[in-house]
Amino acid sequence: MTDTILVLTEDTLAPVDIEHLLSLHEGETLAYHVLVPADTERNLLLSLIDHLSLGELRDAWADVLGREPEPRDARADAEQQLSSSLEAFRAAGRQATGEVVADDPLPALRAAVADNDIREIAVITYPHAVEDTFHLDWASRARDELHVPVLHLYSGTSSLG
Repeated sequence: MTDTILVLTEDTLAPVDIEHLLSLHEGETLAYHVLVPADTERNLLLSLIDHLSLGELRDAWADVLGREPEPRDARADAEQQLSSSLEAFRAAGRQATGEVVADDPLPALRAAVADNDIREIAVITYPHAVEDTFHLDWASRARDELHVPVLHLYSGTSSLG
């Protein structure tokens, strides 16, 4: 049976994200399973703090003016992000499967760990000032609950979360 790397991401995986994931296990044949949550319940205050902490004033202002996405639109966005991420794995010569999951991905992570031979979990997100600082982020919650090795990378970089 082939070990599986479970990948949780909040956006389309960039080619550099795929490179980082593959470089962790060079010479090994692994399966990859990608989970993308449909973001239907955005926390406006946390999103605003995240953007301001990174100096992203336009994005912060857009959050203030925007609304939560409709569930149908959030799911469509997540499906597109999943499709593009799976294509990025194929472009790198690897096969991957995936699925869109609910806003809180922990139940999906828990089910995947229980049902499959998961070697580790890779969480790829943008920096989130409040969640990362207080260990409320997906990676910290997965480490605490699932007792599987969890790597947290910031999207598009080699920075660890």
